[in-house]
Amino acid sequence: MSEIIINGMSFAMPLFIIAIGGIYSERSGVTNLALEGFQGAGAFCGALFAVLTAGFFSTTSTAPVYLSMLIAMLGGGIYAALYALLCIKFKANQVISGVVINILALALTDFLTSQINTSVFHQSSDRFILAVAPRVTIPGLSAIPVIGGFFTNFYTFEILIIVAAVIAWYLLYKTRFGMRLRACGDNPYAVDAAGCNVASIQYKAVILSGVLSGLGGMCFAYYIFGSFSSSVFVGYGYLAISAMIFGNWKIPATLGACLIFGFARSAGYVLVRHLGFPSTYSDLIMILPYVLTLLLLIFFSKNNRAPRALGEIYDKGKR
Repeated sequence: MSEIIINGMSFAMPLFIIAIGGIYSERSGVTNLALEGFQGAGAFCGALFAVLTAGFFSTTSTAPVYLSMLIAMLGGGIYAALYALLCIKFKANQVISGVVINILALALTDFLTSQINTSVFHQSSDRFILAVAPRVTIPGLSAIPVIGGFFTNFYTFEILIIVAAVIAWYLLYKTRFGMRLRACGDNPYAVDAAGCNVASIQYKAVILSGVLSGLGGMCFAYYIFGSFSSSVFVGYGYLAISAMIFGNWKIPATLGACLIFGFARSAGYVLVRHLGFPSTYSDLIMILPYVLTLLLLIFFSKNNRAPRALGEIYDKGKR
């Protein structure tokens, strides 16, 4: 049970912070299918920083891990600004733009990773090898039956994500900026009539989405493979979108969806091992979160209430 909790949390928390990024964007009225591209671009920047500066730190130092996460957040935010420019400034179709941003990130990061490895490190590889992210066990709490799994051998980035999630919740629901952002997703013309700049709010929301996605992407790179490649982030952005929709664009409910996906994935791996199935069955287990997504959306989508102006291209002249 502890193993299911440990591995489930390691998968669910990065997914959760990416989904929060999607909530910010879509609650502002901008449909965001580009989360996968944001996390990929951010993780690429963070991983590149980590491998280029590896010689400046001792092998036991955890500084590169946290610095690379900051760089990943910056990279994800910058890449998200491109998407915001397309959707808000040039009023491009948001769905098509999101898909293009994802494809561009996948192709560009794969190409750049291979070229940098060849020209800088003189080796033929399509991935950056990263250090192992630090883990922590809390004495006493880890000894509690079942619940102790949450305090055993967990990654330190899970704490960072929880802190970031609390801050994101407070910003979205308890501040004037959050109130205006949510109003943009329901009635942007009313926000404009109140004297607020709708485009500015949406820019900030989308860029914040990229920042949080970059953090999640870097955490996935450290957790899943201990390396970065384009395969690290394939599919997880869309899974985060599914969690956001199942959570009805609300942060607490989205956390529940991410935990379901994470525990389903980790329980599947444990089940395969205990039943003695060949290791190839582990690949089949990877579809469990996506199967759950389909089932949850079938049974619960009728109760979802998306922001009323989600996907509508705001035109101030039509007010």
